[in-house]
Amino acid sequence: MDLIHDIPALRARLAREDSIGFVPTMGNLHDGHIALARLVRAHATCVVVSIFVNRLQFGPNEDFDRYPRTLADDCARCEAAGVDVVFAPDETVMYPAPQTTTVDLPDIQHILEGQVRPGHFRGVATVVLKLLNMVQPHLAVFGKKDYQQCRVLANMVKQFDVPVELLLMDTVRADDGLALSSRNRYLSAAERKEAPALFATLNEARRRLLAGERELAVIERDSVFALTSRGWKPDYVAIRRQSDLREPAPGDRELVILAAARLGSTRLIDNLEVKV
Repeated sequence: MDLIHDIPALRARLAREDSIGFVPTMGNLHDGHIALARLVRAHATCVVVSIFVNRLQFGPNEDFDRYPRTLADDCARCEAAGVDVVFAPDETVMYPAPQTTTVDLPDIQHILEGQVRPGHFRGVATVVLKLLNMVQPHLAVFGKKDYQQCRVLANMVKQFDVPVELLLMDTVRADDGLALSSRNRYLSAAERKEAPALFATLNEARRRLLAGERELAVIERDSVFALTSRGWKPDYVAIRRQSDLREPAPGDRELVILAAARLGSTRLIDNLEVKV
């Protein structure tokens, strides 16, 4: 496995490859990231994982400075998983000058996560577009845990005619249902025991939808209350169309339930697709 830090060396290494699969990450890799890399392996002869903690997608009061940086462990995990190249640029490589040119996104950037974290998706889209230009992969894979991010990036790739195929992989979960996330390590032992309640809340909302309930606002309100009553601080529980995350019309059948809530000082997100 090759560990590369600069763009010329990356392009020289990848120039001889027939098909390149790409997994962009911020590092602190867990089993979900490794599952993404293994999915790519089935579709490409060369697997590239990027590791870069992207300042642009963090708000002023978020956890950029304390976000876990574990490059040595990440490289060991990648090598064990058969990754061919780890691209780990620093900020001077990614942003050699202030990034005054950014991706201007449609209104989806302002709802749900975008409403709670203004500017977040602009930062995500900008760094992903830069990484796609650097790596020039044939396909890239993203996890559905970041559901809104997947929709934002799919739209960006389509609008800019980026020559890459996107693969979306279902959320990888622990045995108790908790969606794997690098931020799970912030949880105390007691919080980790409580954390699966977020997925349980989504499952209860899904059960009610499949049972025929159509008062979506009532289900959302009850879900928020269920979390609040257990000590969580929800930002939202929302039932939306899968395709564009707009509020469903009466005939819409492919829905997704999305939630974000704080447990102690840790903010967790999750979602669950449902076809009614």
